[in-house]
Amino acid sequence: MTYDWCGWREAAETALYGNEGFYRRPEGPAGHFRTSVHASPLFASAVARLLAATARELGTDTVDLVDVGAGRGELLTGVLAALRAGTAPDLAVRAYAVEIAPRPAGLDPCVEWGAELPRGVRGLLFANEWLDNVPTEVAEADADGVARYVLVRGADGAEQLGDPVTGEDARWLSRWWPLSRPGDRAEIGRPRDEAWARAVASLAGGTAVAVDYAHVRGARPPFGTLTGFRGGREVPPVPDGGCDLTSHVALDACAAAAESGTETELLDQRTALRELGVSGGRPPLAMASTDPAGYVRALGSAGEAAELTARGGLGDFGWLRQRVVPGLRP
Repeated sequence: MTYDWCGWREAAETALYGNEGFYRRPEGPAGHFRTSVHASPLFASAVARLLAATARELGTDTVDLVDVGAGRGELLTGVLAALRAGTAPDLAVRAYAVEIAPRPAGLDPCVEWGAELPRGVRGLLFANEWLDNVPTEVAEADADGVARYVLVRGADGAEQLGDPVTGEDARWLSRWWPLSRPGDRAEIGRPRDEAWARAVASLAGGTAVAVDYAHVRGARPPFGTLTGFRGGREVPPVPDGGCDLTSHVALDACAAAAESGTETELLDQRTALRELGVSGGRPPLAMASTDPAGYVRALGSAGEAAELTARGGLGDFGWLRQRVVPGLRP
């Protein structure tokens, strides 16, 4: 590990995706943190219903499903199982996993695995907790209120201020996350905007969804959100390849970057999942005597749904939904 100083974007890119990077480790993301996909199969079932609805909108019984940042294929596996179990058993799905890690053993052979986005697909593109791992530069306002790049030392995570932020990064800060008070920090989300715009552009028709820790202009955290995760615990963000490096997403900026030719909606996970039939309501108590086993199953399902939609937890995640309208595409 180098002791040289560099910007956070370069440091995180190497630490997460380099040859010895965190996301190339055999245990995968699930070995270190728990997403909605891992919390409950209800999440994959909801995505399966969204995929079926997208196919109906497109007027087709053959539809594409693209999972961006697919981990070890957990979401795709769950969606395909839900479809076959009754959500839409006759729907033909071409499934694509976009991921830099090697294809995991035992994955359904119908899933196409690769590091690049497929082009011209028609269906649903879903990115769950992907954008927060697209590396960004970090900026901090100095004693005079001038936004400067934050430099980091890979070996131990020590930081110092570098040159003033200029060019496109400066324009992004001015529009989406202006800094003025000394010590204020921001993650410059321009690479995420560009990554999301490329993802949406890969669709010939259908819907693109990004789900992530998020904030919007007017409610940005004053000191940024950059942090690390390892073994299920939050740790200092040291770009040495030993931990995940993540920060919340300026999801409104991503929306604007891919807005042309789309119908765009920003909402929270609580609202999105309830629209897709996931509710945390408890089953009626009378069911405990008429169908005890069913009551226990329903109670467990309600508990899982409550976790997925909880305030202060997974329910606060942002959902960016952009429906691609071919007639509106430039």
